Amino acid sequence: MIACHNGVVRGTSRDGKPVSILEIDVDLNKVEMVINEMRSKKGIAAVEAHIFPGIRKVGEDVMLVVVAGDFRENVFKTLEETVNKLKETVVHKKEW
Repeated sequence: MIACHNGVVRGTSRDGKPVSILEIDVDLNKVEMVINEMRSKKGIAAVEAHIFPGIRKVGEDVMLVVVAGDFRENVFKTLEETVNKLKETVVHKKEW
């Protein structure tokens, strides 16, 4: 089972404000720590992630995450946890 997440810059923020540019700063050391932690989860064979740093425009990719494992329950849970953890602890963004 393989699942992926492709995060893109949206034209509006969660609170409904318009967004035209997203500036992204990434802590690469923490990215590796999160990925290694997720790789150790039950039933997970592989986890890969790429975060695009710098200035991103609406519609452009921000984050790609792929998780492979034995059963969808393990893969989907780990994919969601990986994305959330990366967004909370690794990615710092500024919306314009």
